[in-house]
Amino acid sequence: MLNLKPEVVAQLERVLSSVEMLLPRAVKAVNWATCPAANWRRHSFSGYLEAVKVTDQTRLDDLLGCEKQKEIMVYNTRQFLKGLPANNALLWGSRGTGKSSMVKALLNEYAAEGLRVIQVEKEDLIYLSEIFSAVEDQPYRFILLCDDLTFEIGELSYKMLKSALDGSVYSAPENVLIYVTSNRRHLLPQYNTDLLGGKYVNGELQESEAMEEKVSLSDRFGLWVAFHVFTQDRYLDAVRQCVEREAKNRNVSIPWSKELELDAIQWSHDKTKRCGRTAMQFSKHWVGRYLLNQPSA
Repeated sequence: MLNLKPEVVAQLERVLSSVEMLLPRAVKAVNWATCPAANWRRHSFSGYLEAVKVTDQTRLDDLLGCEKQKEIMVYNTRQFLKGLPANNALLWGSRGTGKSSMVKALLNEYAAEGLRVIQVEKEDLIYLSEIFSAVEDQPYRFILLCDDLTFEIGELSYKMLKSALDGSVYSAPENVLIYVTSNRRHLLPQYNTDLLGGKYVNGELQESEAMEEKVSLSDRFGLWVAFHVFTQDRYLDAVRQCVEREAKNRNVSIPWSKELELDAIQWSHDKTKRCGRTAMQFSKHWVGRYLLNQPSA
């Protein structure tokens, strides 16, 4: 056995401790048979898939005001589950209109048929090839979800996603589709100067190079699915459904009233948005206050 000086031993212990901090912690492999969703967790120079418990119970029938969008996404996802041709999808539009809820509802609807979801943050898109390698041999179909995605030009993760969608060496395996949600149709900010430099070719206006670059990523998604704000009637339908659901969860019955309707409309004015998220937030406010004012509360 080597006779090391105490100061050398102490130095080695410090080095080993530093190296240990760089290594990903030991975690169990995701059991996809019982776990329908996971997050990619970055650690040091790499990362790992971490199982997550699905607590959102949104179903497709719960989604109001987006019937056409629902039809498109259901067909595309079912095609994918059956091993048929299907497209990567960009779900874009106003905030709170159901883009993320759509993907959660698809998971809840089709998890029993082998659908799984992996959520990836924008900064972790540089690890796409590692994520693909981790699941390509699994007997499940994976939606790689990047939620609320926007880029600035030149970001490395932008280039990696573009390559993955383009079918390059980073392309997704056969059992992975990419679904992205964003408030921006082209995932990048647009400026007035982007319109400069356009020209007519054979009588047709060609976009400027700046605009060509900005649409080049979104063009790689086979599906563009737009989500828009609700009409007032559709918003009130969503409020009614949310109130009924909140009341049912607490085994109570809350009658629809003119006061409730007017309060819901005022709430949407205060929030400056008629959408599913606004309806859900109002229902929590109304139901909570209603129950608090009951004599038994």
